[in-house]
Amino acid sequence: MKNILKQIIESNKQVESAEKAAAAAEIANPTTKDSRRNFLRKTAVGGIALGGFMSMSTEDTIAQATSKVSRASKPSELKITDLRYCIVQNVGRTPIIRIDTNQGIYGLGEVRDGADERYALFLKSHLLGQNPCNVEQLFKSIKQFGYHGRQAGGVCGVEMALWDLCGKAYGVPCWQLLGGRYRDKVRLYADTPESNDINEFKQKIKYRTQDQGYTWLKMDISIGMLRNSEGGVVNNKFWGGGFSQWAGDYHSYANTKHPFTAIQITPKGLDEMAKVVEEVRGVVGYEIPLSSDHYGHFDLNNGIRLGKALDKYRLAWFEDMVPWEYTDQWKTISDALETPTLTGEDIYLKEGFKALIEQRAVDIVHPDLASSGGLLETKRIGDYAEDHGIAMAMHFAGTPVSFMANVHCAAATQNFLALEHHSVDVPWWESLVKTTDGRKLIDKGYAPVPLEAPGLGIELVDEEVKKHLHPKDKSFFAPTPDWNEKRSHDRLWS
Repeated sequence: MKNILKQIIESNKQVESAEKAAAAAEIANPTTKDSRRNFLRKTAVGGIALGGFMSMSTEDTIAQATSKVSRASKPSELKITDLRYCIVQNVGRTPIIRIDTNQGIYGLGEVRDGADERYALFLKSHLLGQNPCNVEQLFKSIKQFGYHGRQAGGVCGVEMALWDLCGKAYGVPCWQLLGGRYRDKVRLYADTPESNDINEFKQKIKYRTQDQGYTWLKMDISIGMLRNSEGGVVNNKFWGGGFSQWAGDYHSYANTKHPFTAIQITPKGLDEMAKVVEEVRGVVGYEIPLSSDHYGHFDLNNGIRLGKALDKYRLAWFEDMVPWEYTDQWKTISDALETPTLTGEDIYLKEGFKALIEQRAVDIVHPDLASSGGLLETKRIGDYAEDHGIAMAMHFAGTPVSFMANVHCAAATQNFLALEHHSVDVPWWESLVKTTDGRKLIDKGYAPVPLEAPGLGIELVDEEVKKHLHPKDKSFFAPTPDWNEKRSHDRLWS
């Protein structure tokens, strides 16, 4: 322990001394411009405070000792030294990860909302000692450990953090590393506010559009609307009379795929669901795109019947009417309806989107960057869809960390339409981070793209994050030495 501290202190003293001498020589040089001279004076490196180190663990000591190292990184010598996490109570639980390096800079990423931080921790042994700027190489080495849905969360969270690190190391925004940007602000779409009182609903829509500035909205059109309507659906009582799509055991309605429930919507039920959409469209108007989602678990025939009943309201899309893997069924639905169709929030990697795109089974792809493979893979998905004349919207329901990863990807992808913002009405959500260039995180329904800020362009506000940690895990970026050791040979070929 003492030897490590001595080595750190001695190394830092040597670096500090050399930097001070070089700066002093440049300041004294008569050819140095005044602007450069002033910059050198302002950025003179101070000493590293070592008080209290003896009570820390070795890992915390090293992290603290390197925390004030110059942020002007030398990318070729960057090495990953740690991967830590905290869990925010957002959309249930959302783990944020931090990848530390030997040069005092770190990268932030996020395991998808509702996922397990261990999906990321498992990857730590594959990352230690590696240069984080080799993003694609590292992604290829760990992508075998991801899968569709939340199981991709670890790989995607690591990929986000690597791009954040790479951008910081080279001093450029992540969108620049993806090939440049197509836009300076990213359009957001938000859920319509809920209210059973039509007058209150009108006021909430006015607030959402005029005050908050959202120009694209989405609503749920669920058979749950019919729970108090006698004769609205067929065969629901067999499933216990419930309409929940989310909670239940393996044999429940919630976990039974759409073709296997035998639930049907009656003509009366279709009329009642259409009436709700008509009222919402009447309030929102036709200038604002209005998307739809969460219909319930019923088969493609009923999906087509519902779609035809709602076609006249010119909805922006029908989302996830059947599970994404049923490409042939998606093709049948899309061919039958005028309204655009969309799916993809649980698909991992471009390969998972290929059949949908190549067969034009949907009109819009809808990746969630925290499941689809991260920034570069999601851009590749968008580019592949663009080659086939298909647009891309983006699903998102996490913290501002993943939000900014989405913003950079959306800025760099030409066929992008709109990005979901799931926490519009959560008052503390934006306070979890601060932008490193002083811009607003969200401004009147758009996310300003950081034009100069390196990496993702945000830093965590530690005090705010600590206020919203998940009650079952209050740790905050604690050391994770149990995940350091690599124990298996994971190459997929002989």
